Parts: sequence; C-alpha cells; structure tokens
Amino acid sequence: MPQLNPAPWFAILVFSWLILLTLVISKVLNFILPCDTLPQQTASMHKPTWTWQWS
Repeated sequence: MPQLNPAPWFAILVFSWLILLTLVISKVLNFILPCDTLPQQTASMHKPTWTWQWS
C-alpha cells in the first residue's frame, strides 16, 4: 500500500509549506497599512487637575 509510505508525501508536504510560507511572508512584509496613524501631541492631551469644591 503506497499510501502508508510517508517518505515522498512528507517531503512534498514540507516543500509545499516552505514555498507557501515564503510567498505569504514576503507578501505580508510588503503590505503597507492603508491608514497610518499620525503622532499625537502630548501637550494637547494634558488636562488640568480638578479641584474639589468642599476642600
């Protein structure tokens, strides 16, 4: 029964995964995000402290 011999099928599986991963990784690394975030200004983010009225 040739299906039980893992030697050629394992090599085909490994090589196909290696080819697939190299293609996917190269596509993902070349991917540019469509909406780049802009750096926020920290000075405008600072809010004044709130004082308690009863103290």
